[in-house]
Amino acid sequence: MPPQTLETITSLIQEGEFFKLKQVLRDFQPSELVALIEEEEEREQLIIFRLLPLKLATEVFEYLDLEVQRHFLANLAQDKMADILNEMSPDDRTTLLEFLPANFVAELVQSLSEEERKVTLQLLGYPEYSVGRLMTPDYIAIRENWTVQQVLDYIRQHGGQSETLSMLYVTDTHGVLIDDIRIREFLLAAPTARVRDLMDRRFVQLNADQDQEDAIDVFRRNDRNALPVVSDQGILLGIVTIDDILSIREQEDTEDMQKLGGSEALDEPYLATPLLRMVQKRAGWLVVLFLGELLTASAMQFFEGELQKAIVLVQFIPLIISSGGNSGSQATSLIIRAMALGEFTLSEWWRVLRRELLSGLALGVILGIVGFARIAVWQTITPIYGPHWLMVALTVGIALVGIVLWGSLAGSMLPLLLKKLGLDPATSSAPFVATLVDVTGLIIYFTVALVMLHGTLL
Repeated sequence: MPPQTLETITSLIQEGEFFKLKQVLRDFQPSELVALIEEEEEREQLIIFRLLPLKLATEVFEYLDLEVQRHFLANLAQDKMADILNEMSPDDRTTLLEFLPANFVAELVQSLSEEERKVTLQLLGYPEYSVGRLMTPDYIAIRENWTVQQVLDYIRQHGGQSETLSMLYVTDTHGVLIDDIRIREFLLAAPTARVRDLMDRRFVQLNADQDQEDAIDVFRRNDRNALPVVSDQGILLGIVTIDDILSIREQEDTEDMQKLGGSEALDEPYLATPLLRMVQKRAGWLVVLFLGELLTASAMQFFEGELQKAIVLVQFIPLIISSGGNSGSQATSLIIRAMALGEFTLSEWWRVLRRELLSGLALGVILGIVGFARIAVWQTITPIYGPHWLMVALTVGIALVGIVLWGSLAGSMLPLLLKKLGLDPATSSAPFVATLVDVTGLIIYFTVALVMLHGTLL
């Protein structure tokens, strides 16, 4: 939004020119008003929102940040908020109510009209994270014995309340979904043709109790702006639109990114999360990772005798630890993302294992050669590795091959194992895999050193 526009709005508020401000605000698009409100202070936010006509206020409210919505609910007149909640689409209203305290929700639900209250309570009755929580009952249902002209007349009469008109749904006398037909088919058909003449009885549907993540996969595989939601008996209950799915996809991706960073998923935006809760979300994993790293110290204590005999080995411990952790983190990130996109199933784990075995070996050889060359070049410039530098270089090179290979295998298989156990694969975060590989990497390193340097330095 241009700075001069924001200054003009602020100036009108300060001067108390509310009638003029009301006229100015009518010329804004909902997206522009959302940006304007979120840039203002809380007092100015309330003033601007109060001046908006009901329909425009409802459109703006649906796209506001959750914290701003809560602020308005707590500070605006109950009758105004009741009007807005009644005008909101059922799925957006349900999403808002899910994040509010139970007693507050009960009070707000009572402020809805009888019809909207019934719809909202029905939506809230579905399990959390189910498709039923996303669906809206605003759709067009038709009968197979109708003519195309009857369908078009029905759309003109009732289409204004529908979430989308791109797809029409055919139901029988019991409300069971029997087909879905694109609106273009009716626009191109003869007015006297019957709906049954356009039906192929092939359609995609979602179940109300189905997990929202499953719905994301269904949308990904099918070119649809909306999908019907049915009960276990096949009765059409509502539809889910692509905008709701994209919102859920964004939430899922955000949670996965936060977990990959070694933290619990935040329930609110970063700046809106209380500091104490932020610490709680991050402390748990940090403690677990810290305890895991203590095993690294234990591993070094176990090989203390070898370290005292060949102090040169200590110089390469950071190199060994970081290489294994990096390869494991790479594999984990790639596998979790591939699983999220449905690029393979758990039954294809052996294909993943084979690919990571080959790629991990290749990456290990590359790093092993680089490590060997580094020691050889440095020894030529300044002979600090002693007369047995060649064996030290071979030890580091071979250890890197084993550690990178192990890191790739561990980083790729751990998400699959967690998925098999019914857990979230993102829990195998990059820091967790790195910690695991750190400990085992040291064991591999010193084991190779014992074999390669026996009789010389050890």
